[in-house]
Amino acid sequence: MQQPEHTSTLSMADIEATADSIIADQQPNGLILWFPGGHADPWNHVEAAMALDVAGRHTEAEAAYQWLADEQKPDGWWHHYYLADGIEDAKIDTNVCAYVATGVWHHWLITGDTGFLETMWPVVERAVDFVLGMQRADGSIVWARHVDGTPWSYALLTGSSSIYHSLGCALRLAETMDVDRTDWEFSAVQLAHAIAHHPDAFEPKERWAMDWYYPVLAGALTGDAAREHLAKGRPTFIMEQGGIRCVSDQPWVTAAETCECAMAYLVAGERDEAVELFNSIQVLRDDDGAYFTGIVYPDNVNFPDHERSTYTSAAVILAADALDDITAAAGVFRNEDLPDLSS
Repeated sequence: MQQPEHTSTLSMADIEATADSIIADQQPNGLILWFPGGHADPWNHVEAAMALDVAGRHTEAEAAYQWLADEQKPDGWWHHYYLADGIEDAKIDTNVCAYVATGVWHHWLITGDTGFLETMWPVVERAVDFVLGMQRADGSIVWARHVDGTPWSYALLTGSSSIYHSLGCALRLAETMDVDRTDWEFSAVQLAHAIAHHPDAFEPKERWAMDWYYPVLAGALTGDAAREHLAKGRPTFIMEQGGIRCVSDQPWVTAAETCECAMAYLVAGERDEAVELFNSIQVLRDDDGAYFTGIVYPDNVNFPDHERSTYTSAAVILAADALDDITAAAGVFRNEDLPDLSS
């Protein structure tokens, strides 16, 4: 697919520079750290890999997916946090494990690489089967498990919403591989119903912006219900200066959450709001194309402490693609060509 010369605010040269700032934090084994000397987790690792594909950095993206294949445990999971030379947090986050399906679908749409798909399909299948083994009777999915097999006692709305989106990608991968996973579809229907109709199934996290917009971003809320939901939370989470508050009671704008929320508005059919949000965080772009994680208003101080995170830069690139159709995977975060299993 031919790439346009400009997105809403970024040229392709800008996007490539941002991708190169991500690669600067990629380890020789393919792992992508949050920032130099920091940790990594498989969810944000996949987010960064997808961004690299948007920028045409396919070799580095494939190295990131190879790391996932190499590190996956036989029953389908990864640890929560990794360091360049080991494991920082051994517990297992279900949302983190499911996200590989989104990344593999995204890479396949961009590259059409059959060999990659055949290599990664078993990785996706093991991961999704593991995650759905943590689904509760009410449809929600327990957010984490200890390595000894003991599950946490609650589910998270943001995590379960992201898993729902990943299940849509996994189902498309199953169709492409000509594998019947009707069981995944049934689980996704149950999960969507819990997200849309049973908020009491999840641990209360109303302060966090992600719990507001993720049900829309993931496609569990659609149409008028999605627009009404976003309108209800808008006064709480959108700052007057522009951007999304990470938490409702603090003046912290984070670029990653703002870009995700912009994509949620795209899903709801409100492009003007999406463009405005995306443009509002360009003040966080550094000279080399990397993005600062956040900013505190009205002091205009970067937070946390001038941190530049690869997952933030990745979210910017993915939002640019969703806004302007840079790649054949631009519709993944507009929920196009994904099964609508919401109710």
